[in-house]
Amino acid sequence: MHSISPPASPLIGLGAFDYQPRTRLIFGPDTLERVGELAREIGGRRALLVTDRGIVSAGHAGRAVGFIEAAGLQVEIYDAVRENPSTADVAQCLEIARRAEVDILIGLGGGSSMDTAKGCNFLLTNGGEMKDYWGVGKATRPMLPLIAIPTTSGTGSECQSAALIADETTHQKMACLDPKAAARVAILDPVLTLSQPPRVTAVTGVDALAHALETAVTKKRNAISTIFSREAFRLCLGSLPRVLSHPDDLEARGRMQLGAAFAGT
Repeated sequence: MHSISPPASPLIGLGAFDYQPRTRLIFGPDTLERVGELAREIGGRRALLVTDRGIVSAGHAGRAVGFIEAAGLQVEIYDAVRENPSTADVAQCLEIARRAEVDILIGLGGGSSMDTAKGCNFLLTNGGEMKDYWGVGKATRPMLPLIAIPTTSGTGSECQSAALIADETTHQKMACLDPKAAARVAILDPVLTLSQPPRVTAVTGVDALAHALETAVTKKRNAISTIFSREAFRLCLGSLPRVLSHPDDLEARGRMQLGAAFAGT
């Protein structure tokens, strides 16, 4: 009779964890088409689509608006997101959200679009300024549902409960973390990443690899985070060279997108 050897790596030594998935992951080509039905399913009637002009030019924002309106929702657009959003960007987004009396936010784009949507959500529902939420768990009131739709494979913001916003005056970056800020739904449609310029594919791909490596070696890692970080690293390391040499390879694009999401979980 053969004995079963215990796993080589320690489990208890990694520390305790309390893990509760907050974001529903929807993955697959053309899943952007579901954004309207999903927004309606979670109670949305008036949506704010937060995106940037590059996404508008690529046609992704227009398609999203069409799907949202087809589901019977009203939709407003904030398309002035900048890379590394500041408090001024959030303030502009907030103005549109208040005027339209939105009840659901949709972040479409890279990490900057999703962070801007989260920042807007903090202020729209809890008031005050972004600096009031710098740190962990500072929001005291419920926040609006958020749908995150990444068009890059890098930050993993779609699976994070944090908004990284820079102070417009001091340029200090503020990480505002709260479980209530996590997206209710994340739509991972690899078709959206096909329009990325090669440089963006490379930079965001390295970012995803860095996140996977960081979560694998941090002293705060645990058994759950280790599972995600290892799979994220495997997916990204094996797929990044392929998407750079064959940018139309949808399978490799999908692996990168899923790897980035796992690295951000």
